[in-house]
This record gives sequence, structure tokens and C-alpha cells, in this order.
Amino acid sequence: MTITITPTTLTWTTVCPLDRLDTDRGVAALVDGVQVALFRTVDGLFAVDNRDPVTGAYVLSRGIVGSRSGVPTLASPLHKQVYDLRTGHCLDLPGLSVGRHDVRCRDGLVEVRLRQEN
Repeated sequence: MTITITPTTLTWTTVCPLDRLDTDRGVAALVDGVQVALFRTVDGLFAVDNRDPVTGAYVLSRGIVGSRSGVPTLASPLHKQVYDLRTGHCLDLPGLSVGRHDVRCRDGLVEVRLRQEN
């Protein structure tokens, strides 16, 4: 078995200063050609694909941040499907998920690393 690691699986891309992210509000960012929705919540930082898997529209950064049974969530602004921000799994439609990416804060800067398999 051969495992191929592409540069995007190892590269962290600086997106913005942490203080540019408002708590419980999303922002869209273009990371290595991929639209990513970034969220800062009381539970931490999260990065998911900005593309709504139900409609195909790039709108998840405008979604509603919340929680369900202690799980940080994001509701699509279109049809209100709710996704677990930690895993990307849809809590309303089994088998549906949104791609998620690694995110961290280093020296006050938010960095995203795209994931090849979500």
C-alpha cells in the first residue's frame, strides 16, 4: 500500500489574526483555492467547507452557530440542516457531512490546514 502525501496535507496557511474573528460568527476564506468557513466559538476554532452539501451553494460561513446537547453546531442558512462542527457530520440527515479542516491559533494568527479526506 502506498500513501501519497500532497503539500496541502502538511502546510498550514495563515488566514487572519484571531481578533478578526467574532465569537459565534462565521467568515469565509480562500485557502489554497478551497472556500473554507471559519468559526470561533466558546469551544474553540473550527474550519469546514463553505459549500453546503445539500444545495451546493457556498454559504455555510453565514450559518447559525449554536449547540445541541453540548455539541458545537452550525446550521445551514438555507435549509437549516445542523452539522457538528467537530466532526462535520449532519445531525439531521444521517450519512450527510460537510468537509472539515484542521485549524489552530499560533502567535495570535489563525492557520488552516486543508484535509484531503474528511
